[in-house]
Amino acid sequence: MLTTRRRVATACLLVAVTFSAAGCSSDSDGGSSSDKIAGAGSGEEGSPTPSASASAEENAPNFDFPSDLTVAVERESTKDATKDAILRDTAYSAQANIEAFAQGNSQTANLNRYFAGPAFAYWTKQVADFKKDGLTLTGEYRYYKFEVTDIANGKTAAIRYCEDQSKAYSKEIKTKKVLRTKVSDKSFVLYTLQAQKDSAGDWQVTQQNWNKGDAACVQR
Repeated sequence: MLTTRRRVATACLLVAVTFSAAGCSSDSDGGSSSDKIAGAGSGEEGSPTPSASASAEENAPNFDFPSDLTVAVERESTKDATKDAILRDTAYSAQANIEAFAQGNSQTANLNRYFAGPAFAYWTKQVADFKKDGLTLTGEYRYYKFEVTDIANGKTAAIRYCEDQSKAYSKEIKTKKVLRTKVSDKSFVLYTLQAQKDSAGDWQVTQQNWNKGDAACVQR
């Protein structure tokens, strides 16, 4: 069984996605080792973007978040149809990840839709372990600075985006106790990932890395 400190650190590995006064930060470093394609590892400063509405997009998934949890996505059109589709589905994957952790369900329709391969295997185990530790999520996650850094043959892409966990927390299911942590640079996470287009036309995350406290994402 994980200690409280380690359990909080586990919550901070969320995507992915997608912890006001104290954030889900930790002194421990989290990250998955994976192969990268060109451009996946770099991190550049980007400008904040307006929020995009999932409900306004065709064939958009429905997300079921608890009333005390919100997920904010900030992205705008690149004016390129392929890149826009990749970033749209990448944002969905971040929301799907948070939904799975909040529900304690490692087999949600959205997790299955937007993750595949090693990334899917990793997150399904993390979700199951998180629930086993008696934890769920609360607060607010924010995702921003979405960017496609490489596309190969229209079927494989490298993407990066930022996650703000400064207002998000893990919470004990039985006691409803919120496990608050101090906000630090590590409350801001840069994700670099690889995605592939499946037969249904969705872009699924297959590999994922993250770097807490990356200068490209810190906003304090």
